[in-house]
Amino acid sequence: MGKSSALTAYALLLPALLALAIFRIYPIATTIWGSLTTESFEKAGASVFVGGANYADLFTDPVFWRSIWVTIKLNLVINPVQIALALGLALMANQRFPGIDFYRLLFFVPIGVSVPIASILWKTMLDPNAGLINSLLSIAKIPSQPFLISQEQALWCIVAIATWKGISFWMIFLWAGLQDIPRQIQEAAEIDGANRFQRFLFVTLPLLRRPLLFVLVTDTATNFLLFVPMFLLTGGGPAGSTNVLMFEAYKSGFVYGEMGRSLAIVVALLLLVVAVVALQFRLLRRPEAER
Repeated sequence: MGKSSALTAYALLLPALLALAIFRIYPIATTIWGSLTTESFEKAGASVFVGGANYADLFTDPVFWRSIWVTIKLNLVINPVQIALALGLALMANQRFPGIDFYRLLFFVPIGVSVPIASILWKTMLDPNAGLINSLLSIAKIPSQPFLISQEQALWCIVAIATWKGISFWMIFLWAGLQDIPRQIQEAAEIDGANRFQRFLFVTLPLLRRPLLFVLVTDTATNFLLFVPMFLLTGGGPAGSTNVLMFEAYKSGFVYGEMGRSLAIVVALLLLVVAVVALQFRLLRRPEAER
């Protein structure tokens, strides 16, 4: 490559590199630096360097460890549930039968509702006294449930709300992946005697590996950062049962004014997400990539 060609390549890459530095590297660097500081008591608005003191405090804080457990428990449930339902909707949307356009329209309804509005709507429906859900349960002779004010039920209500909001979005990517699978391959498997389940297991899923991996990784990162439902519906309660790491970081920085601790929690959350995503890539990469 000549000198002029190299300069042209660098010039074309420069806008992307600047965007990466400004919108990715700089925020991460400032977050890490901020996690090593604390607020000065002598000068308002100033910070002093304290090294790893914020992290040392976190490791001895039971509230922090419980928020990690709540975050992991939430993701262990919500990620497989969302992906399985999104895949089911994508498979249904990929079919052709009378009225399919109407069903596809229904699938996209949650995408048009913002997360705050969806949270408020579900809060109204889950009201323990006059909510729609308890009204339906009473028709079925089931006792009224406390839902969001119950320590045992609140987190699972958050899972239900986030799942309702998210599955349509993830369905789009999986549906696009299904559309990209050549119909001839499915027809060849059918001619060879494979039934519907066998075609799904041995043809559709392997060819859907990349869209599934993309959805799994992005869905995991999104749910680790889930915040709005906790902020609007539960405030991290009852008794810390919905106090995920992201909400604990918010409380530390904007409720208690401990910005250094808040940023340390964000760094810990970032490391946790990176570790989980790396594990997912490790488990789901193609067998031939290991050779």
